[in-house]
Amino acid sequence: MAAAMLNVLQPIYIVDVHGTPGVCRNGEVVMGDDAASQPDGFPLIAFAPPLHPKNLGNAGFKKRYQLRYPYISGAMAHGIASVELTKAAALSGMMGFFGAAGLSLTHLEKTIFQLKKELGDLPFGVNIVYSGNDALERATIDLFMKHNIRRISAAGYLKLTPSLLCFRIRGIHQNPDGKVICPNKIIAKTSRLEIARQFLSPPPEKMVRQLLDQKRITIDEARLSHLIPVAEDLTAEADSGGHTDNRAAFSLLPSMLDLRDALCHEFKYAALPCIGLGGGIGTPLSVCAAFSMGADYVLAGSVHQSCIESGTSDIVRKMLAEASQTDITMAPSANMFERGIKVQVLKRGTLFAQRAAKLYELYRAHDSIDHLPDDQKKDLEANFFQNTLDEQWQSTRQFFEAYDPAQIELAEKEPKRKMALMFRSYLGQSSKWAISGDLSRKKDFQIWCGPAMGAFNEWSRGSFLETPASRNFQTVAMNLLLGACVAMRRQWLISSGWNLLPHIGKFKPIELQQIRMILNNDL
Repeated sequence: MAAAMLNVLQPIYIVDVHGTPGVCRNGEVVMGDDAASQPDGFPLIAFAPPLHPKNLGNAGFKKRYQLRYPYISGAMAHGIASVELTKAAALSGMMGFFGAAGLSLTHLEKTIFQLKKELGDLPFGVNIVYSGNDALERATIDLFMKHNIRRISAAGYLKLTPSLLCFRIRGIHQNPDGKVICPNKIIAKTSRLEIARQFLSPPPEKMVRQLLDQKRITIDEARLSHLIPVAEDLTAEADSGGHTDNRAAFSLLPSMLDLRDALCHEFKYAALPCIGLGGGIGTPLSVCAAFSMGADYVLAGSVHQSCIESGTSDIVRKMLAEASQTDITMAPSANMFERGIKVQVLKRGTLFAQRAAKLYELYRAHDSIDHLPDDQKKDLEANFFQNTLDEQWQSTRQFFEAYDPAQIELAEKEPKRKMALMFRSYLGQSSKWAISGDLSRKKDFQIWCGPAMGAFNEWSRGSFLETPASRNFQTVAMNLLLGACVAMRRQWLISSGWNLLPHIGKFKPIELQQIRMILNNDL
């Protein structure tokens, strides 16, 4: 029975052989009155059809992006979702998004050249995260369009922006048969229905007119824009690493699907936007649950950060591989510090979360860095900045002069803004210390991580995937997908009324070569 469960390319028939259950994988099922005319047949107790991992999810989604599997590797900022990780996803028949957030435009442009050179026509994308900095966003979007980046992941947006709409609308046209072609595709990621509604609706007319007046789009592009949603597809973001509202997947995804269906009925789109699920995707059962609830695709992030292709350090990979589901917490975000927005991070082995929370408390309680008590100033210099306050401000100023000069002008006028920038400098550097593996700052490592990481570790414990060095992208992703197929077939048998022993069909990690054998080298 266990072997039959794992052999996902063959059906499973459980039959009654003269009072004893038997397992078959060949034969013909006869139903209704014709069954009585089959004296040599056996009564069918339960049945599970074959299920190849490539048949999970939405066929339209896979065709849209030329994918074999409905699986996205999420865009982890500062290049943690690296060129190597993005390439590994593409070569595996999936799609990855390079983690561009937090990188300079110069660095990003060099990386785009590298992505296009190494991936060619393979599917990939680049991400953009809402920052509230209109000038930086416009420059980033212009860079994408300059180099013909056709797929972007838009995350953390609190509202639609003109530059994001410009990317989506630019190049839209009609074929001779009247079909609307929109070459630039946005896959939005959000946990909020009100934001999802904006992404799943056509571009607002007011913003379209604004873009037209600025000559950023043409009259024909403006005319056709009301026929498409802002986002080609949308990921319902549940309890994820990084920016998250800690939403429960089982309540979020159904609501997103219902909203999509209602808006598609209202606006009569020619193509249905697909809804995927991210956050908590770390075991075969979670992947199975996502597809069983109706997800068109899944998006995984935290588990890929522990893969050898990710753009982080070996020490971080080791820390992630030791994490449990309870070893995570929320901490103030660097790019939205003043608003009190938080990100989900690893707390085991680092003091970052406590120190970041302390900085936010000081920011809320005081009007400037000069008003801090002397003992707090000494603590900041010794344990946080490892620098004098004056030197910390000079390094902060140097960074923002290159990244966002307007912030320096405001800080010179508003002491509280100056304090916020100094605190944000620590928060921003903490992720870079983790990525570079700076052991002198290990206590300050900021490692974005969701509970999926702990769940993956618990599932893989005792197997070869317990070791970080064994975690390559394709092995991890294919284990999750194949395991989901086994779990789904197991549930089909149980739903037929067949009681399986608990250990039968419980999928554990297997080597990639064995997966190839199970799928007849059809990877």
